[in-house]
Amino acid sequence: MRMKENISTLIFDVNETLLDLQPLKDSINNSLQDLNAANVWFAQLLHYSLVESITGTYHDFSGIAAAVLKMNAQKHNLDFSQDEIKKILSPIQSLHPYPEVKEGLKQLKDSGYEMVAFSNGKPEVLKNQLEFSKLDHYFDHILSVEAVKKYKPHPDTYRYAIKQAGGEIETSMMVAAHGWDIAGANRAGLQTAFIQREGKFIFPLAAEPDIIAADIKMLASELS
Repeated sequence: MRMKENISTLIFDVNETLLDLQPLKDSINNSLQDLNAANVWFAQLLHYSLVESITGTYHDFSGIAAAVLKMNAQKHNLDFSQDEIKKILSPIQSLHPYPEVKEGLKQLKDSGYEMVAFSNGKPEVLKNQLEFSKLDHYFDHILSVEAVKKYKPHPDTYRYAIKQAGGEIETSMMVAAHGWDIAGANRAGLQTAFIQREGKFIFPLAAEPDIIAADIKMLASELS
């Protein structure tokens, strides 16, 4: 296991790692009248973002999110207008952080780590999210994959984040609550920290994360 003394750059996934997606999930579930609709939508959003990367095309994450919601509405015999879809997905920009996140991020920032927020989301959406949640000032860099036009977990995305942060692969750690993000970062050469949010699990065929923590505050205790 690689030691914390070798880490200088921390790269954080945002949605479900730092921000609670429940208001967005409630909006989707209520609109489609299905308590599992949001989970299906999110899985398909990731699926079609990978289709974009693999086939060498790019539509921004918000566009894919809207398209996938329209597909799922059709499965439920519903037909939403673009304005209705936009309204259903609007909670994405006003999410609150999990209760321990601010304290944990402050502790990590005070410890001297280079702090990076890194998302598949559009730059303006990411900016709005972090400003609304009052997390923006904890980060030295706020980055979107849009500059690469490939989605995580493509290796080029992690390399881009590290380069923008002025770091090195060997001394960078990806922090995420998604097994696919942890697997992608590990295979790109980063160290990894898996945050055990409810309902999230490590991909069994991937290497074990360097750190497994219940939340960001516990991660800070491990690294400070």
